[in-house]
Amino acid sequence: MYDRLKGFRDVYPEEMAARRAVIDTLEDTAARYGFREIDTPALERTEMYVDKSGEGIVEELYAFEDRGGREVSLTPELTPTVARMVVEKQQELSKPIKWVSTRPFWRYEQVQQGRFREFYQTNVDIFGSTEPTADAEILAFAADALTGLGLSGKDFEFRVSHRDILGELFRSFDADVDVRDAVRAVDKREKIERGEYLGLLSDAGLSYDQAKSFDELVTGGNLDEIADFGGSEVEAAVTNLRNVLDAAADFGADEFCEVSLTTARGLDYYTGVVFECFDATGEVSRSVFGGGRYDDLIESFGGQPTPAVGVAPGLAPLSLLCQRAGVWPEEALTTGYYVLTVGDTREVAARIARDLRAAGNVVEVDVTGRSFGAQMGYADGINAETVVIVGE
Repeated sequence: MYDRLKGFRDVYPEEMAARRAVIDTLEDTAARYGFREIDTPALERTEMYVDKSGEGIVEELYAFEDRGGREVSLTPELTPTVARMVVEKQQELSKPIKWVSTRPFWRYEQVQQGRFREFYQTNVDIFGSTEPTADAEILAFAADALTGLGLSGKDFEFRVSHRDILGELFRSFDADVDVRDAVRAVDKREKIERGEYLGLLSDAGLSYDQAKSFDELVTGGNLDEIADFGGSEVEAAVTNLRNVLDAAADFGADEFCEVSLTTARGLDYYTGVVFECFDATGEVSRSVFGGGRYDDLIESFGGQPTPAVGVAPGLAPLSLLCQRAGVWPEEALTTGYYVLTVGDTREVAARIARDLRAAGNVVEVDVTGRSFGAQMGYADGINAETVVIVGE
């Protein structure tokens, strides 16, 4: 008997039916917004992730040398891959580029509730537009997908922030601040004690008093006060954030959005508006999913400057939210017809099954030679709505 690997899951048909219903809702919603489906490799060169995130990222990857001597990794996320794809055919692709993909990813990290080492995400991205409308459309897609699952504004909220507001605020202090480390500290704010958080800001270059002042400023959430404090660069970022929220209101997504400048998103490639989805009741304590703008990534991969914005709902954390809210699809098998055979009736039973399938029904027919009673029991087990008895 072999044990299943830690961080990997077996999904049996009943649960898979529910997962498929959720994936279909996400993908159908994306299709209605004009996102086109793509498929991507499971393996990429490890160098791509090291160049983007540093050598330390290798410890979080399923990285190895293949038989050709290449250093490769199972893909831990989709954004670098789609950036590479855009660069490869940049001149041929009409802008904006709107892509969607649902597939598995792999990260060698600590297993916890809603987080596995193999996990599924639906990635939705727009390339080629700096307009606030593009950011707003990503927010609107996410809101429509969640409401399509049966969730409401009482169940989830989008905490919307802006990386340039945070970065320019740090630069406005009279201190030599490592902005990347400081933003990473903000991303950890809700996960650690306040003293440790302020210590991380101090380690990044702020004095302890400056760290307190920064925290009070962003937690206060007064955008006018923040713009006045930070000068023209912060004011420009505040204006952009407001424009995105105004566009989100036009799309009908504003009721799900609230400004939360302590939302930072940990990945370094984010550049503008970022957001995370949370359970509005707080029962699911972790972020359900997140997204944001990454305008510099295509250029860093050798392409022409191409703005981009996207979101990636993960199936496992999303299932926690749906289950908490009572809208997770029923985990049950569904079958339209079971064709039960008695005696030498295979030819007739097969014809009936073909006709029913041609009409679009889910049909099973006996393939085991079981008795009448055993077939009826099986039909009940697969929730057959109708049993067609062929024979005496």
